Amino acid sequence: MPRKTNTEKSDKRGKGVRENRTPRPKPKIDFTIDALDYKNTTLLKQFVTDQGRILPRKYTGLPAPYQRRMTTAIKRARQMLLMK
Repeated sequence: MPRKTNTEKSDKRGKGVRENRTPRPKPKIDFTIDALDYKNTTLLKQFVTDQGRILPRKYTGLPAPYQRRMTTAIKRARQMLLMK
């Protein structure tokens, strides 16, 4: 029996999918990178779950340098027992 081919699927691949996709909204950051400090626990608690896990970039919407700085600040605050 010959294989059934669907021409619609082949049309969806490639540039058509990329052109129709809506761009990801830019995150609105209301603080500077200098504010990400281990002593600023009120700001750092926004990026931690109730169990104490650090939220990933997908959920925080932070740029990569901000996310890296934030994770080191949270880990330092944990070491100093400022955060749980």
